[in-house]
Amino acid sequence: MSRKDPSNSELPKEFLSRLEAVTAKRPKTVIDHIIKHGYITTEELGDIYGYNHPPRAARDVREEGIPLETFRVTGSDGRKIAAYKFGKHTDFKSGRRGGRQSWPKNFKNRLVKIHGSRCEICSTMFEPRYLQVDHRVPYEIAGNPAGELKVKDFMPLCGSCNRAKSWSCENCKNWNSDHSVEVCETCYWAAPEGYSHVALENIFRLEIVWKGAEAPSYKHLVRLTELAKKDLPDFVKEVLDNHVNRSPDNE
Repeated sequence: MSRKDPSNSELPKEFLSRLEAVTAKRPKTVIDHIIKHGYITTEELGDIYGYNHPPRAARDVREEGIPLETFRVTGSDGRKIAAYKFGKHTDFKSGRRGGRQSWPKNFKNRLVKIHGSRCEICSTMFEPRYLQVDHRVPYEIAGNPAGELKVKDFMPLCGSCNRAKSWSCENCKNWNSDHSVEVCETCYWAAPEGYSHVALENIFRLEIVWKGAEAPSYKHLVRLTELAKKDLPDFVKEVLDNHVNRSPDNE
């Protein structure tokens, strides 16, 4: 790997000191690679370091208060892939991103108690240890909420939904250029109970999970779908549409 970003040799001392202060393994790995090579690609994150969810690794860096920019490069197979490099140093100095905030010991317990130990996105029940505390409005957009932590600004997510949110947000225009908190607040990923868009797309989602004793119902649904020779999502929407259209309210 011979590439080198000349701008990295001119990093302000304050910024370099902040980079050197990061000790957590994953963000430090990303930072050290960018310092040495100018940027890091999603391919390198997976192939070299074994990080199969690149946006999470980049997010760890941003949550340390280090601005990153996402751009496109050509991967080893000729396809365009995402890459990350340091953003404007002034973004760090502005104070909008103050670094990852530690949760008080009882904060997650309060959050889980309010939401019933349930993922806010897919509504699946989990043991509290499997749920992650997530900013409703991404940290990269709004930073940490000012003042005392408020439960309403956060939600519990399972690992799968947290990864899905990261992927969707990183490909949203608001994330990459506009940085509007108001836009995020009306997005599915911040307010699944009442939203007007999904990452600025006119999309509405319904997460359904069959768990434990509900598994036979799902398998039966799959068999019906196969008999109908349709894709599962299309079949489920058709069944729901037929049911809604036959309801008394539509007569």
